Amino acid sequence: MTERVRGFPAFPARAGRGPFARSWWGRAWLRAMEDTALDQRQLRRGQRYAAAGLVGPIAVSPGRIAATVDDTDGGPYRTSLRLAELSTTDWDRLLGHAADRAAHLAALLDRDLPPELADDVGLLPGIGDLDPECDCPGWELPCRHAAALSFQVSWLLDADPFVLLLMRGRTEREVLDELGRRTSRPPEGVLAADAYARAVPPLPDLAEFMPVPRH
Repeated sequence: MTERVRGFPAFPARAGRGPFARSWWGRAWLRAMEDTALDQRQLRRGQRYAAAGLVGPIAVSPGRIAATVDDTDGGPYRTSLRLAELSTTDWDRLLGHAADRAAHLAALLDRDLPPELADDVGLLPGIGDLDPECDCPGWELPCRHAAALSFQVSWLLDADPFVLLLMRGRTEREVLDELGRRTSRPPEGVLAADAYARAVPPLPDLAEFMPVPRH
């Protein structure tokens, strides 16, 4: 199971009051949290905690994001956000659409998330889809600790939408392997006997499409 958990080091404190999420999917993630919140003061405090670097290392796994969050009034507190994994049917539709559209596949490999692809299965959370948990004494949900975690998760999503796919149930390697299998299938209309009689084409080398690190 360890290969299905991604760990991210704690973010340092950030100066300034710029936007927390720059990508459209990062902003959609924050809207899901903000639209569910009962107390906007908790969100504002959570934003300050996130900017101050009070969130510890973040662990992302299918259906769950977790971290510890320090507080000026105590802590650290164990905080998590739960998000339902996609069904097998939804994954099949999502991967099928990505494999059928070269532009969608290229965008994913460039760490971009096409809106049409995300909308196909409701990949991003909506109102009430994020389930925050925290062992702090506060009763509000999301509390300031869960809000701080959510704000920092938007930074992770900005950098890599595969983090969202992991939350929804599939690792990057699982997604890319399945896309490789789907894009190497015989074209429709070819008899199965003829297809198996031919040499099996090699899987595409997805590494060739990976973005070149920017210096």
